[in-house]
Amino acid sequence: MTMTTVLILGANGKIAKLAEAELLAQTADQLKLFLRNADRLTVTDASRQQVIEGDATDPAALVSAMDRVDVVYANLAGKNIEQQAKSVVTAMNQAGVQRLIWISTLGIYDEVPGNFGKWNHKMLDGGYLETYAAAAKVIEQSNLNYTIVRPAWLSNRDIVSYETTRKGEPFKGTEVSRKSIADFIVQLIADPDRASRQSIGVNQPGTDGDKQSFY
Repeated sequence: MTMTTVLILGANGKIAKLAEAELLAQTADQLKLFLRNADRLTVTDASRQQVIEGDATDPAALVSAMDRVDVVYANLAGKNIEQQAKSVVTAMNQAGVQRLIWISTLGIYDEVPGNFGKWNHKMLDGGYLETYAAAAKVIEQSNLNYTIVRPAWLSNRDIVSYETTRKGEPFKGTEVSRKSIADFIVQLIADPDRASRQSIGVNQPGTDGDKQSFY
């Protein structure tokens, strides 16, 4: 079993924590867990998990965290997501790390069709979709080996069931479980050639409609 060193930015996020648990259970990977407040994370395997406190808008802190890292998985959020994207790209270039998995959101290319697309705009326009779209553009204009992941609306269902669409294709479905996204991320970490330089929509099959079931 090959061992990969993964830097997880925003390591206290819900999807990030599910991915961390799966990586610990299924792989021999070393995990560097980067977040603003280190006290919020509990380490379960000190031989494989290293907690790093830092700000994702600080390229110097990121470069330091990227020492001997193979993959960066960014589970970041916030109004300053575009600035975080710029800092991550700058730091990866400086540190010589190529592989980036970047979590975004559905709708950044106006790719969600029908009434659900209109509803999605109504819910996410006005500072969210715009900033996430700008951040994705920063990633796409980089020379990195990136995969942008665009989940549908997220549920906490205990299910792994998903299908994908590419940039330029209409988004499918309305919802997806966080567990499914975590599973996809673990697969992307394991295979650096998978979905290379692509932006991938992820949804649960059979969830088409005007709104997701839980709203």
